[in-house]
Amino acid sequence: MPQSNLWFTELQNENLSIGLRIEKTLHSEVTPYQTLDVYETTQYGRLLVLDGCIMTTDKDEFVYHEMLAHVPMHTHPNPKNVLVVGGGDGGIIREVIKHPSVERAVLAEIDGAVVEASKKYFPQIAAGLSDPRVDVQIVDGIQYVEDHPDTFDVILIDSTDPIGPAVGLFSKQFYESVFRALKSDGLMAAQTESPFVNQELIQNVMRDVRGTFPISQLYLAHVPTYPTGMWSFTMGSKVHRPQDVQTCRVQNTRYYNAQVHHASLALPQFVKELVES
Repeated sequence: MPQSNLWFTELQNENLSIGLRIEKTLHSEVTPYQTLDVYETTQYGRLLVLDGCIMTTDKDEFVYHEMLAHVPMHTHPNPKNVLVVGGGDGGIIREVIKHPSVERAVLAEIDGAVVEASKKYFPQIAAGLSDPRVDVQIVDGIQYVEDHPDTFDVILIDSTDPIGPAVGLFSKQFYESVFRALKSDGLMAAQTESPFVNQELIQNVMRDVRGTFPISQLYLAHVPTYPTGMWSFTMGSKVHRPQDVQTCRVQNTRYYNAQVHHASLALPQFVKELVES
């Protein structure tokens, strides 16, 4: 059977793109918030695209979802109430509820179409959304955080790129609202793009998180379909330090383990200089 000559190309910035051969288009719609597409690719299986940007694929989704979830979830000694802002595909929720201490996990996603498409086309990612501990709220995550002070042990910000409805998720005002929504020993983590192509964004987020939380930490993982493959996450914590994690409470992972937890905190020199400047 001849290979398809159809390609999806993401323009990652004005000088960089990634191309994936696609077998067919599975779904396409314009939601009230964004354009949503699902493709079958040759290399990475199914691909979820929002506004032309790669969100997740079958083959590498576990890296991002495990690292945004488990580094902060293990940093907190007893996370019971967890909020995920964004993340309508359900991948972060799937990882959060692997922690036996979790009693309630809220997903605050602004676009219900992402949730529905993920349930249909990415059932292995969205599987956790049907768990009885999970409360799916189709709401503006910024407003939801504002309306729930002193409620959560951990807040995870699984945003799209800082365009469109996600712009407000990268502001100091939002991080201050997150601080208020956390309990006295709570902590947050957010995806913060690539150290190779988003240096200014990372510096701005680190400045704002440092100005809001007593403890701040950048950490890294490697996600092949994201710009440059090197991806950063930023944690803000009131009390607990990710360096102090001793044990791994979750075993059924594919990327995360105790060694990777600590290794992710060891920053290459150029990234250290980026966050310290």
